[in-house]
This record gives sequence, structure tokens and C-alpha cells, in this order.
Amino acid sequence: MEKGFESRGAGRQREPRTGVRRSNGEYAMATRERRLAEFDGAGQPPPGMPVQVLCEDQSGTYQLPFACYYADGRWRNHESGGALEATVIGWRFPRLQTVK
Repeated sequence: MEKGFESRGAGRQREPRTGVRRSNGEYAMATRERRLAEFDGAGQPPPGMPVQVLCEDQSGTYQLPFACYYADGRWRNHESGGALEATVIGWRFPRLQTVK
């Protein structure tokens, strides 16, 4: 298995690990506070502006894999316009992806 990736079962795609790498090479789970600090949008984003969102449920925090926007008091999927059913706890403007 490649370092920095975790197996998701037979035939499933490997996903990059999130968290902080410890000195012994293992990964520590990212804390809620650290994840919130990465989503530093204050208040509400400009209406219709695509942003990345951080959501939370009983299992923890997670970033949605698609852009969202806020309009008329609701969070929506930027592509489909469908209302989110998730609880959004933070947002940020999209980060540029680096090409390797």
C-alpha cells in the first residue's frame, strides 16, 4: 500500500489520508477545530458564488466533493441547484488544484 493512502476495501479506490503526519510516520485524525480553521469564510458567501463547504453529522466533519452556493437562506449544489440536506458548518472560496 502506498504511504499516505488508505485502502477502502477490495476493488475500491484508495483515498488520500487527511490529518497530521506524526514523527513516527502514522497519521493523526484531524480535529474538528483544525478542519474549521481551514474553512475560514465568515458569515455568508456572496449569493450564487461557488464555494467549498465543510459539513458535520453524528460521525464527524467532511468536505462535500462538489461546489455549493448560498442563496435565499439555503445551501445548494452549484451544478444541479438541488438543496443540500447536510448541515454546513463552514465554507471557503475554492482552492486551486496543483497539477503534478
